[in-house]
Amino acid sequence: MHSEEKHAKWLIGQVEKGRMSRREFLGRTTALGMALSVGTGLFGKAHAATPSKGGHMRLAMGHGATSDTLNPATLTNGLQYVVAYGVANTLTELDAQGNLVGSLATEWGSSPDAKVWTFKLRDGVEFHNGKTMSAEDVIASINFHRGEDSTSAGKPVMEAVTDITADGNTVVFTLAAGNADFPYNFNEAFFTVYPAKDGSIDWKAGGSGGYILKSEQPGRRYEFERNPNYWKEGAAHADSIEVHSITDPAARQNALITGEVDCIDRVELKTLALMERTPGIVIEEGAGPLHYTFPMATKTAPFDNLHLRKALKYGINRQEIVDKILFGHGVVGNDHPIGPSYRYHADIEQLAYDPDKAKHHMEKSGLGDISIDLSASDAAYSGALDAAVLFQASAKAAGININVVREPNDGYWSDVWMKKPWSASYWGGYPIEDTMLSTAFAAGAAWNDTQWDHPRFNELLETARAELDEVLRAEMYRDIQIILRDEGGNIVPMFANEVHARNENIAHGDLSWVRGFDGRRILERWWMV
Repeated sequence: MHSEEKHAKWLIGQVEKGRMSRREFLGRTTALGMALSVGTGLFGKAHAATPSKGGHMRLAMGHGATSDTLNPATLTNGLQYVVAYGVANTLTELDAQGNLVGSLATEWGSSPDAKVWTFKLRDGVEFHNGKTMSAEDVIASINFHRGEDSTSAGKPVMEAVTDITADGNTVVFTLAAGNADFPYNFNEAFFTVYPAKDGSIDWKAGGSGGYILKSEQPGRRYEFERNPNYWKEGAAHADSIEVHSITDPAARQNALITGEVDCIDRVELKTLALMERTPGIVIEEGAGPLHYTFPMATKTAPFDNLHLRKALKYGINRQEIVDKILFGHGVVGNDHPIGPSYRYHADIEQLAYDPDKAKHHMEKSGLGDISIDLSASDAAYSGALDAAVLFQASAKAAGININVVREPNDGYWSDVWMKKPWSASYWGGYPIEDTMLSTAFAAGAAWNDTQWDHPRFNELLETARAELDEVLRAEMYRDIQIILRDEGGNIVPMFANEVHARNENIAHGDLSWVRGFDGRRILERWWMV
């Protein structure tokens, strides 16, 4: 038996004995250059429930705005992700257990230093416009997010890529530095694959997904029909689907109770007990990387003042907000995005509410008795306005004046987030640390909502990405979390559980909680009964 095969069998044995996570297994095998075939079903798990075909599915989400498009470079909210995953596919995806599995790619592998990655593409995949997918389409879809003019959230994730080439039905990525987690990036909705056209992509034509978009009313409703030529077996069960944008929590829950829709996300937690007692309604909940934030623009006055940022960090009563907004359905945050669900979550000292320290840093700021505007709307998350008011009260006790600005729900993500210097926001999170940090904190990243550009952080982010020694990598991510906690512009009061509610007409198999609505892949994974 070859040494590589022996090593692979040993790694598999470690997983089966519970001594190694599936993610660690994937990272080690790919770092060693072993091609991982997803067809083996090594970590597959059969669902107890049996999907049924047919029916009309109606979903409602607390996301969406009239300014939304399906341009993969401008996806910003959960509804856009759900639609994108419905109409198009990615190279890889996460299954319900968090394992990375193939989608448009059937297998992948890397050089020993994880600098060169090859992805073998699935044969016979057909786009909605009838074109058969080729390596050219994949390369065009990834390059759509690269280049100096790109404003895509996917740009910083691909910064390390120096070249993308085709070798028959295989796509080869060359990186400036190694990255053992590189295949995980292609699970993201902004890397959905569309037909190449005129040196770019034709995303309006639809991708190769299980559903064809029939009508689109951004901020209101999307209608789909099942793709009769979908390549994926055991997926895309309903004949037709409607996805509604209902940002008002009471209206969204009423739509479920009255039977207007079959399932809703973002259940309002303060009325959750009432929902649980409603006949025919099923509540489902799971913990993942979802976190709620108050990002400050660190290059914009007065938030360019480190002592002001520190004063605000000590001036917020995180536990009170968790208790009164999440009602126990989440945990306290520590002003960085790497929560308990992450592999490299570090056990560092928790910032606590301390009015005396808040006053101290406010005095050190030299800003005097100023009033600071905090923009908020429940479009950010259910309870965001109430959380802002609680923050206002705790800061007042520390001698800091916060003026809560109530913003309209519609247009919040286009007109407020990253437009106003301080606002309420949320991040659904990503399956790996590098994607989360690169998307939200890399210098110049399109979604860097704190304008963060810190030399030591930038160095650590790049070095950690290329480090294959897990102990050293963990130390780097620990340092990153400390820097963001102590100096960063993001106040992260809490990590929230994902909570959705459905009626008994809709069913599913095992659920992914990496994001709400089954990792945002609800359209092709759920069915009507």
